[in-house]
Amino acid sequence: MNNKLKLALIQMDIHAGYPDDNFERLAALLERAAGEESKPDVIVVPEMWNTGYELARIREIADAEGARTIDFISSFSRKHGVNVVAGSVAASRAALGGGVTNTFYAFDRTGSQIAEYAKIHLFKLMDEHLHLEAGERPGRFELEGVPAGAMICYDIRFPELARKLALDGAKVLFVPAEWPHPRLHHWRTLLQARAIENQMYVVACNRSGTSGETRFFGHSMVVDPWGEIVVEAGEEETILRAEIDLSLTDEVRGRIPVFEDRRPTLY
Repeated sequence: MNNKLKLALIQMDIHAGYPDDNFERLAALLERAAGEESKPDVIVVPEMWNTGYELARIREIADAEGARTIDFISSFSRKHGVNVVAGSVAASRAALGGGVTNTFYAFDRTGSQIAEYAKIHLFKLMDEHLHLEAGERPGRFELEGVPAGAMICYDIRFPELARKLALDGAKVLFVPAEWPHPRLHHWRTLLQARAIENQMYVVACNRSGTSGETRFFGHSMVVDPWGEIVVEAGEEETILRAEIDLSLTDEVRGRIPVFEDRRPTLY
């Protein structure tokens, strides 16, 4: 297992409703992330980067079975020998009668797909439940031998899901998002809470820019198992870099034995 991982988080603007534009934009940013400074071990991308929240046309513009995304990211990962936590995309499913899921993907250095997770909690305030199909299972996977978990945006308001992933061994939680103003305080507080209560790293990649009347504040961040913010972006499109040491997860869990002291039969 590789305990130390260099991360590059792509905090990008998204052209809602225009997948071709977004694939082109992300291709350029991925090349920058892989080529600038020290080469990362893992590149992380935001939520719904292919379509944005153009929900009224989502069935029309979604990636059929995620095929375009899988081919695109797999080829990039293999070419550069880098893991990519490919955020999430709108993916249509024949098995759901053309219904669309908000689906997280991850790929290893060989281009092999190592994770697929459909967002479990749909955000009714943005009418997600009217246009998207909810996932039915948690997103637990292995990255470089490291047990990892996936949650998407609104999911972080549900501590039970993060705790299940931690109980299943996750040492790092990846969170792609499109989290808007004015809820920056919630974003920062919830991410730190998920890190503290589960004694694991939280790597959260939010989008930037504006879509219609909604402004997204960025502030992608990496939080360590003590709840300390390792690095945090501002509001502009950027590539945020950090290095994490997964041995800190074991150290923190050893010093404060939260998991051993649980009494789940009482709650």
